[in-house]
Amino acid sequence: MKRRDLITALAAMMASGAALGGRSSIDKLVDIARQLPSSAPAPALFIGHGSPIYAITPNPFADSWYKLGLHLPRPSAIVVISAHWLTPGQTMLTAMSRPETIHDFYGFPKALHNKQYPAPGSPALAEGIADAIRQPDIWLDESEWGLDHGTWSVLSQMYPVPNIPVIQLSLDTTQSHQFHFNLGRKLRFLRQRGVMIIGSGNLVHNLRETRRDNKIYGWAEEFDRRIAGFLRDGNWQAAVDFRELGKLSYLAHPTEEHYLPLLYTLGAAREQDQLHFFNEALVEGAISMRSLLLS
Repeated sequence: MKRRDLITALAAMMASGAALGGRSSIDKLVDIARQLPSSAPAPALFIGHGSPIYAITPNPFADSWYKLGLHLPRPSAIVVISAHWLTPGQTMLTAMSRPETIHDFYGFPKALHNKQYPAPGSPALAEGIADAIRQPDIWLDESEWGLDHGTWSVLSQMYPVPNIPVIQLSLDTTQSHQFHFNLGRKLRFLRQRGVMIIGSGNLVHNLRETRRDNKIYGWAEEFDRRIAGFLRDGNWQAAVDFRELGKLSYLAHPTEEHYLPLLYTLGAAREQDQLHFFNEALVEGAISMRSLLLS
């Protein structure tokens, strides 16, 4: 089975109205967003970004991102921790004024490869973060990376007019889960300055096990349920220590890059934040689109 064929079938199913749950939950979330005062600290989100094709096809996930962008207080800037920028041995921030739109995938329609999201960067914000956080050292990338699809596929729907500064923080995959959570904690101060923090990954992500018939594996449902339960209970540490779930965790995440962005979002949480889930759906058998808002 070709992944391109699977995505095409899924997009057609979504476009026909066979939505994968969550419309009532996103409408409720919009109601919550409308009540947030413009002076409130910026929210922190974890967004299940799924396939890049969602950026150009009708689907309920992109619809929810669009609604959030309409009703959340407008951020002064956005920091995204994407599953698709891995820098083993160091942590980096994009620090260019005009980050490139990176098409870090293959086998998708030409229209997707042609899509651009020319949001401005913010070298000043990147430098300010690097100066404020001394442990770990954060290195500035002025030319090598940009905005990958973990960032622009979501933001092109949330904020179709690309006029909010966006920077990306990379994942040092040599570090512990606790390291990523702790670094998220150090980023929390940005929310008080109106900077939105978004972790972009997937709560379950096993591409090897995706399937065309969209029948969901029991282990994918179980892992999604267990992590959601930890989060509802405010048990952040259990979510950090997700490998304690043993084989279940390795089925859900043979590799960790799509889970790690969640730890930054949890680290950036404030004690008074309320947790709201949306897009609570599993697709392709082994991908969870479950997303969350902390505000």
